Amino acid sequence: MIETQIHMWLVFLFIAVAMYAFATERLELEISAVGVISGLLLLFYLYPLTNDAGEQILGARELLAGLADPALITVLSLLVVGQGIVRTGALEKPVRMLVTLRRHHPSMAIAAVLATVLLISAIMNNTPVVVVFIPLMTALADRLHKPTSTLMIPLSYASILGGMTTLIGSSTNLLVSAAAVQAGQPAINFFDFTIPGMVLAAVGLVYAIWVIPRLLPEREAVTDSSSQVSGKQFIVQMEISADSPLVGETAVAGQFPSLKGITIRFIQRDENLLLPPFDDMSLRPGDSIVFAGTRKSLMDSFADNPQILSDFLDIEGKSEEETEERRPTVDQSLAEVVVAPASRMIGRALHQISFKYQTGCVVLGIQRRSRMIRTSRMTDIRLEAGDVLLLLGSRSNMTRLRNNPDVLLLEWSTRELPALALARRARFIFGAVVIAAASGFVPIVVAAVAGATAMVVSGCLNIHQASRSVDRKILLLIWAALALGTSMQATGGATYIAEMLVFVLEGAHPAVILSGLFLLIAIFTNILSNSATAVLFTPVAIGVAETLQIDPMVFIFAVIFASNCSFATPMGYQTNLLVMGPGHYKFVDYFKAGAPLVIILWLVFSVFAPLYYGLI
Repeated sequence: MIETQIHMWLVFLFIAVAMYAFATERLELEISAVGVISGLLLLFYLYPLTNDAGEQILGARELLAGLADPALITVLSLLVVGQGIVRTGALEKPVRMLVTLRRHHPSMAIAAVLATVLLISAIMNNTPVVVVFIPLMTALADRLHKPTSTLMIPLSYASILGGMTTLIGSSTNLLVSAAAVQAGQPAINFFDFTIPGMVLAAVGLVYAIWVIPRLLPEREAVTDSSSQVSGKQFIVQMEISADSPLVGETAVAGQFPSLKGITIRFIQRDENLLLPPFDDMSLRPGDSIVFAGTRKSLMDSFADNPQILSDFLDIEGKSEEETEERRPTVDQSLAEVVVAPASRMIGRALHQISFKYQTGCVVLGIQRRSRMIRTSRMTDIRLEAGDVLLLLGSRSNMTRLRNNPDVLLLEWSTRELPALALARRARFIFGAVVIAAASGFVPIVVAAVAGATAMVVSGCLNIHQASRSVDRKILLLIWAALALGTSMQATGGATYIAEMLVFVLEGAHPAVILSGLFLLIAIFTNILSNSATAVLFTPVAIGVAETLQIDPMVFIFAVIFASNCSFATPMGYQTNLLVMGPGHYKFVDYFKAGAPLVIILWLVFSVFAPLYYGLI
C-alpha cells in the first residue's frame, strides 16, 4: 500500500512537471511529450508497480498502448478526411453563401456558424462536426479578414457545449449512462438533462462568441504564402471561350460579377478596343480581357466559378487538338518565378518563347517591380530581367522549374489550387463518414479510418498530402496524455483525490458538495481524458448522493456536465486537438480561453442546479 502511494505521488509529480512544460513551451511541445513518455517508462521499469501476487500491473505495454488507442487513431484519420475537404474546396460554396448573407455583420456570421455547430453537436458526435466546420471556418476567416486563431477554439468549445445537452451529444454522456446502469441506477433518457445543459451551453456560447476572440492572440501560420503576395498586381489576359461561364455575363456598375476585386483595363473584341466604363456590356466568345489583379482575386474567381480556369489554360495560342483538352486537371498549383538576369527570355514576348510548351506551365500574369506595365496585351509584353511571372501548372512541372536556367522559382510562393473537380466526391466520402458514425452503423474509429482511406484511393488526396495533414504535435500530445491517464488510474491517484473531497466536505450542505464535485471533475477532465474521468467519478458521485440521501441522478448529471468541461488544455478533448494546427495555438492559449469558461460554467451550475433540482 505504501509503495502504491509512492507511485501515486510520483505520477502527480510527473503531471505537474508535464503541465508546466506544456504551458511554458520552453522546450518544443513534441520534446516535452516524448520526455513524459520516456520518464514514465523509466519510472515503472526501475521501480515497478506490482499487485499482491508480485505481478507487474503497469509496464511498457500499458504505457505505450495509447499509440493504438481508438481515440488517437480517430483524430488522426479525421484530420486526413478534413484535409480532403480542404484540398477539393468542397465547402467553398457554403462559405460564400454565408458571407454573402452576413457581409455587413461579420460577428453575426461567426455567431450563426457557432450556434449551428452547437445545435448539430447536440444530436451528433461532436468530433466529426468539428471536422466539417474546420475548413469552413478557415475559409470564413479568410473572407472576413480575421485570423483563424480567433475562431478555431470557439469552434471546438461550441461543439463541446452542444454535446452536453443530450444523451447522444457526446460519447462521455453515454459512458456515464452505462456506468450508472452498471451501478444499479435507471437508464438516462435522451432529454433528461437537456434544460440545465442548454443553460450551460447558452452561457458558454455567449462567452465563446464575444469574449474568447479578445483573449486569443491574432496569430497566423508563418508559412502562409498568401499574405506575402496578396498585394502584388499582375497584368492578366484571359480569352473567353465558347463554353465559358462568362459568356453573356453583363457588367453591373462597370464590374463583371464573376471578376470581383480586379481592375479591367480593356476588352479586345475582334479589331475593336473597348475601354471602361463597361456599363450594360455583355461578354461574348472570343473576347480578350486584359486586367490587373492579385493572386487572391484570381483564386477567389476560381473558387466562385471553377470553369473560369479553363479560359486561362491557353493564352499563347491554341490548336484544335488542344481545344479538346481545355478542362483543367485536379493537380494544379500557383507559383511565382523571376526572369533570371541571363535568361534567354529577355526581350522576347510570351508568344515568341512558347513558355507553355517548354515547361508545361501557363503564364497567368506578369508583374514588373519598377513600374506598372501599360502594354496593350499581356502576350505582347517583352520580358525584362526581374519580371515576376504568375504560373499555373502541375506539381511535377513546377518542380522541374527548379532546374530551368531562364527562371528562378520562388519556392515560398507555390500554393496548390483546390481540386474543385473532385469536390462532389469528397463531400460524398465525408457525408458517408459522418452518417455512419452518427447513426452508430459502425464505430467512429472505423468510419474515420475508412474515410481517410477513401480520400486517398479516390484521388482527393495523394499520399504526400495525406501525410502532411497528420500533425506530429497532436500525435505525441495525445500519446503522453493517455500514458499519464493510465498511470493515474493504475496507481489510484484519481480515486484518492475524490475520496479526499468527500472527506473535506463532510457535513456541508448538499449544494456545496455538488458544486465541489463538479469543480473537481472539471479539473480532472482537463488532465485525464474526459472518458476516463466520467467512468471514474460516476460511482463516486452515486456513493456521495446515497450518503446524502439525495436522488443520485442529480450527481450523475453533474458528472456529465463537468466531464464535458474539457476547455483548459488541448488534450482535454479530441476537438481541442483537431483545431490546434489550423488555429496555430500554443498550450497556454487553451488555458487562457478555457480556464475562465470552466469557472463560469461551474458558477452557473452551482447556482442553477440546486434551484432546478430543489436542493435548497
